[in-house]
Parts: sequence; C-alpha cells; structure tokens
Amino acid sequence: KCPETGEMVFHRDLEANLYVVPSSGYHMRMPAKKRMESFFDRGEWTAVPLPSVPADPLKFRDERRYADRIRDARAKTGRDDAVMVGWGTLEGLPITAAVQDFDFMGGSLGMAAGEAIVTAMMTARDRGTPFVLFVASGGARMQEGILSLMQMPRTTVAVQALRRAKLPYFVVLTNPTTGGVTASYAMLGDVHIAEPGALIGFAGPRVIEQTIREKLPEGFQRSEYLFEHGMVDMVVARPEIRGTISRLAHILMKKDQPRHAAGVPVPVGA
Repeated sequence: KCPETGEMVFHRDLEANLYVVPSSGYHMRMPAKKRMESFFDRGEWTAVPLPSVPADPLKFRDERRYADRIRDARAKTGRDDAVMVGWGTLEGLPITAAVQDFDFMGGSLGMAAGEAIVTAMMTARDRGTPFVLFVASGGARMQEGILSLMQMPRTTVAVQALRRAKLPYFVVLTNPTTGGVTASYAMLGDVHIAEPGALIGFAGPRVIEQTIREKLPEGFQRSEYLFEHGMVDMVVARPEIRGTISRLAHILMKKDQPRHAAGVPVPVGA
C-alpha cells in the first residue's frame, strides 16, 4: 500500500520497479540484498568478510536485554549486523559498495557496523576502487554507549584514507538518514546523492520544533529541501542511481564508459 496515495500495488510489481510505487513514485524501503543485486553488473558480487566484535560489550538492559534484541534482529534479517559489504563491477568498472539495512535495529551504528564501514573503505582503498555507501539509519546504537559513538571518528579516519588514495566516495542517502551517521561518514562523501523524499538530518523535525518552539518550513529535512539549500549534490530517482554513479565513477577514475551506458538520464536537480 502506497503511504502517500493509499493505492494497493502487487508486491511483484513493486519489486520489479526497485520498490518504487509505479504510479506515485514513492520510494519504499529496499532490502539490503536486493539493493546490492540491483547495483552490480548482472547482480553478481562478492561479499567482503567482516570482523567479529563483542555482541553485548556493556551487558546492557532496558525493557529487554540487548543480547535478546540482537538475537531477534539476526533471526529476522539473516545477518550478523546492519551493514552488508561487497565488491564487483559497475558497467565494467571495479567498485566496492556497502549497504546499511534499516531492518536490522534501524540500521543503527554500533561496533559491528563501524567495523563493517571501516573494512569496506579499506577494501576499496586496497583494491583501488571507488566506494559507494547506501545509507539508512536511525543513528548511533544507544545500547553500546560510548563504544557506539567512537565509530563516528573511526569511520571519519577511514574516509581520510580514501581521500589520500584519491579514490572517489559516493554516498546515497535513503530514507531515513539521521543521528550520528549523518554527523559522520554520511556527510563526508565526494558526491552526495539523495533518493526523492528521504528524511535526512541529525535530530528529527519533531524534536527541533519542540526545542525552538517554531513551525518548520514545508518539506524541512527532506531530500528536495536539502538540495535547494546546498546540503546534497543531487536528488536522483532510484532507477537512475546506478547509471548516475556509473557515469560519475568512470569520469573520476578517468575510465571510458561503455557505449551502451552513454544514454544515462540526467538526475533531478543535476
């Protein structure tokens, strides 16, 4: 069911259109594995092994034990944590990519996710490829306290390693991208691409309104608003993201793009 229009849509039609409602263009959340398959050539990619970290370093408990929450998230998604990393080709160009899975505890940034992001960036550096990160997160994972917050400077250092290697870093901001993720690696890319209608910010609009006691502008913190105010470089519909990144990556890596990719559509706001 489309959240904007209420229209019912068959799941197979939604999946065939990359989880974008065909009639309204509303971008629904896309599963991490499907995102990877739609991005790489022929849907073929190689998973990058990720370091293991302590599952519950602080033995945290609120309404439930953190260890139980982790176990349920792993059973639900079939993954150890929120970030999936792989490498393959994009229009023939070797490339490394990572996807944050919002279905795993809101894509929150903890030790495991931080290690995955750092590993992904180091893999791109070592293989000499561009790096693409599809971000979806509610922010830092509170159950890991300061250990979660330390992933912000750690990932920032990894971004600097990509810079020193002169390798392009593309960030695709999806709905939602908030909290400490926005305050670190999600806003340090060379090119920031936002999907239409995505919520992007540090604190949520409701919190900001309650703090400043003022009504926020229409569309505040949405992709289009941020593009108009210079916070993102372009707003690109999901079916066009692959072609847009391919074109930019080939240019920045000084590689010729295949002729069949020359007709890549120009993104909204480019």
